[in-house]
Order: sequence, then C-alpha cells, then structure tokens
Amino acid sequence: MRHNFLLLLSGALLIASCGGNSGNEKTPAKSDTSAAAAPAPTAASEKGLELIGANDCTACHSIRVGQGPNTGPAYEDVAAKYTHAADTTVNRLVKKIITGGTGVWGTNVMTPHPALSEADVRTMVNYILSLKKA
Repeated sequence: MRHNFLLLLSGALLIASCGGNSGNEKTPAKSDTSAAAAPAPTAASEKGLELIGANDCTACHSIRVGQGPNTGPAYEDVAAKYTHAADTTVNRLVKKIITGGTGVWGTNVMTPHPALSEADVRTMVNYILSLKKA
C-alpha cells in the first residue's frame, strides 16, 4: 500500500512540476461560444510534456501564461506566434532549441541544448505547438 501511495505522490509531483494547475489559477467559466475544446492528449503530446519535464525547460518557460516568473515565453505564447502546419517552422524551432540564440523574444538568451536528440526536441516542439488556441 505504501508503494502505491509513493507512486501516486510521484505522479502528482511530476504533473505539478510540468505545469499542472497549482490551484491558484482560476478556471475560466464555460461559455456558449463555439470555441474549440482543447485537443485530447495523445501519446506523442504526453511524451513531449514528459521530455520537457525531464529537461531544464521549465527553469525558463511555463506551459501557460501567468504561471510564474519566467525568463522565456510561456509555451502558449510560442504556440500562438508560430503556425504549426509548416515543417519549416518545426525545423527552425528544433534548431533554435539545440543551438540556442537571442532576439526572437527580446534580449534574453535561449541556452543551447546540444545534448538533446533532434527527435526528442521535435517531439517537444510538436507538443508546444499543439497548445495553440483555436
């Protein structure tokens, strides 16, 4: 029984560290407009979120706007800025994460991540871009 409790606690901590709602955010009221619901999580998007949580991404970025002080943009803002349909966009973002840089979101520096595989970064980018609101 203690083992099950520890597994449950570990899962809750993982969700909290990866951008889960801490309870301090207000849940927006449902409206009668035709706004599209958030897409259901897929295995690929869950893998992208897992990779983000396993790396140092959340040291500078949050998933949602207003989740905390960050030096980098929230992933929702990144998703809003870029069009997901173009493979060139994904390729450009993958390269930016691996090589780092500055100037896209102000003067803050994006730390390079050369140890990450291109496949893992692509999975993370696809997850981030899936956060685009309709």
